Amino acid sequence: MVFQCQRDSWARQFATRVVSCRAAELRPEGGGEPVRGFQVVLEDTILFPEGGGQPDDRGLIGDVPVLRVTRRGAEAVHFVQAALEPGAEVLLSLDWERRFDHMQQHSGQHLITAVAEQMFGFKTTSWELGHQRSLIELDTPSMTAEQIEALERSVNEKIRERVPVMVRELAADDPEIETVRSRGLPDDHTGPVRVVDIEGIDSSTCCGTHVSNLSDLQVIKLLGTEKGKKNKTNLVFLAGNRVLKSIEQSHSTEKALTSLLKNGPGEHVEAVKRLQSSVKLLQKNNLNLLRDIAVLIARDFKSKPVQSQLFVLHRKEGDSEFMNIIANEIGTEETLLFLTVGDEKEAGLFLLAGPVEAVENLGPRVAELLGGKGAGKRGRFQGKATKMSRRGEVQALLQEFISR
Repeated sequence: MVFQCQRDSWARQFATRVVSCRAAELRPEGGGEPVRGFQVVLEDTILFPEGGGQPDDRGLIGDVPVLRVTRRGAEAVHFVQAALEPGAEVLLSLDWERRFDHMQQHSGQHLITAVAEQMFGFKTTSWELGHQRSLIELDTPSMTAEQIEALERSVNEKIRERVPVMVRELAADDPEIETVRSRGLPDDHTGPVRVVDIEGIDSSTCCGTHVSNLSDLQVIKLLGTEKGKKNKTNLVFLAGNRVLKSIEQSHSTEKALTSLLKNGPGEHVEAVKRLQSSVKLLQKNNLNLLRDIAVLIARDFKSKPVQSQLFVLHRKEGDSEFMNIIANEIGTEETLLFLTVGDEKEAGLFLLAGPVEAVENLGPRVAELLGGKGAGKRGRFQGKATKMSRRGEVQALLQEFISR
């Protein structure tokens, strides 16, 4: 079946009737608990059901939001959270911003695919219309920067030439179908076959929604390539309004960096490099100071006339090396050490060091009290903790152990 959204991609409202409505559940795209609602089938729809690499539309049935649209055979199934009466007349309203974005990216993909094959012989094996950027999987192990630049220049020239884009329907047994570009039809496809023509450039089977002229794309920006699967290359692109949004975001970032770095955009990279070098030097100096502090803490403990059998220390700044230096300097043959670093009430690191038998016995219990995980060997047990606020309970446990 061909839906109204495919006959007229520009329609924003459409009157139709409810055919059926049945209780169902929807699993959110990001995971989580299923949402209870209803699957509604209409006589026809302007809301595109996902397919052909294009995500589904959003909109309203009356004043009821449509959360998902999927295709089931010849039907478009609309998921809503309110029951609708079969036979009732309803008015569909389309989320036009989402739809037009999908039209620009999808038609842009057709154009890039056709020109990439004409210029370089790179065939498209799949594509993905993402939330922020889109990918075209090309059957080539790589693309040079010069090829990407030439491809971008060519597709934008064709946009400026205002080339018409037309959609037509062919009977399933029409021999012309064999002459158009196609990656195959769904197994459950029924009815006529849609062909999208970019005049003089491309003809391909497609179920998606498209612009009516390449000028509607405004502009295409190729962002580069990524390594694909099985010796293929993913070409990353933006089309239309996504290019404008990307420029706006880049400009906002540039303004913020200009304010922070106190120099012009042309000097940002060098300024950040200098800051990175300074940070690395500061981090190195900080680590050296922490090592010195660890040694001093250990020596202070060892200088006392009477040394306790239990040594406990918490420090907000520090790392595993800091704790291990203290343990090495103090020695663990006779002293039991409980050391922690990190936020006093939230997450951090811990080290339990001391006589082998005592650490093997106490280590897992310490980790459990701190809500963490750890491992140990040869008299040391260390790991990550999520409940540093329970350090007092650990100290009481260790005090009780050495008092026996």
